[in-house]
Amino acid sequence: MTSPLADILRHQIARTGPMTLAEYMSACLSHPEHGYYMRRDPLGARGDFTTAPEISQMFGELIGLCLAQAWLDQGAPGPFILAEAGPGRGTLMADILRATAQVQGFHAAAQLHLIETSPSLRAQQQARLPDPIFHNGFDTLPEGPLFLVANEFFDALPIRQFQRHENGWQERVVGLHDGRLAIGLTDPAPVEALDHRLDGTRPGQIVETCAPAQAIAQDIGVRIATHGGAALIVDYGGWRSIGDTFQAVQNHSSVDPFAEPGQADLTAHVDFEALAQAAQPAAHSAATAQGVFLERLGITPRAQALATRLQGDALETHIAAHRRLTHPSEMGSLFKVLGLFPATQTAPPALDPYDPDMIEFAAHDA
Repeated sequence: MTSPLADILRHQIARTGPMTLAEYMSACLSHPEHGYYMRRDPLGARGDFTTAPEISQMFGELIGLCLAQAWLDQGAPGPFILAEAGPGRGTLMADILRATAQVQGFHAAAQLHLIETSPSLRAQQQARLPDPIFHNGFDTLPEGPLFLVANEFFDALPIRQFQRHENGWQERVVGLHDGRLAIGLTDPAPVEALDHRLDGTRPGQIVETCAPAQAIAQDIGVRIATHGGAALIVDYGGWRSIGDTFQAVQNHSSVDPFAEPGQADLTAHVDFEALAQAAQPAAHSAATAQGVFLERLGITPRAQALATRLQGDALETHIAAHRRLTHPSEMGSLFKVLGLFPATQTAPPALDPYDPDMIEFAAHDA
């Protein structure tokens, strides 16, 4: 099988040569006619993947209370920007708003802003949320205290991959092999931006970079350091991860990312160290395991309270959702939460403080 976008990309490569993995991801996800996010609702059982807010209302409720407590800890500034990057169907923000309805002054001071490019998802968010203001990027957000959540947003931003070589780095690029899209390698050369990775890598290992993610983290960090606020970044990944984490998901299963471009979701693990460094002068927490974060916020008592009203299949689904969000063998350890906040303030609740001596570097060698 193939796809309309595959023909477009093959002709482009034949004319101009191989493209970076970032260029390939951008085309697959955001092509105006054939891009994955431009054409469909990818979420849920009928889609290709399920995110934490779609698994259980508990996730959004606890995220909301964490943001509200951070707002209170900073003196309840108002008005403030309540923002979400990549809001999906609006489920997470709807749960945030419901959970914070009783926090005095929070809703009155909040101005709801959503960063979303998908027309189909914007329509669902518009129907579910009260008067959201939409943005294609962060640059059009207004100035002011920013309280932001980004759940599974950064993993979809386009990455580049560099493979260590004795004489520098070879970039992994998308070209043609027997007329099919395939990965190839450039000639080895020094890459100044990766000089700091030479000591911790060996020939053959892969390092992934994501310039768009760092630019966005810098924007968020400057806003928070200047005006106050906090950001909760929830995603899968590690602290300075190594290895090929590029993947495609279709119908809840892994597929070849080059077989049908535009038909599958493309993601990569998030490098939380790169985000934290880019977000300076804002302070940052450690990348805290999602399961630990949710347990500290009280997910188990909340799950027990909700369970009293359930029975049969609904109860079994609820128990499975709690496990999926928190257990180390499911989302509990793979997913991390990074907090950004002003250097003069404390971190949002339930996050581990950053301690460079305690950092464990995750390796994802192919």
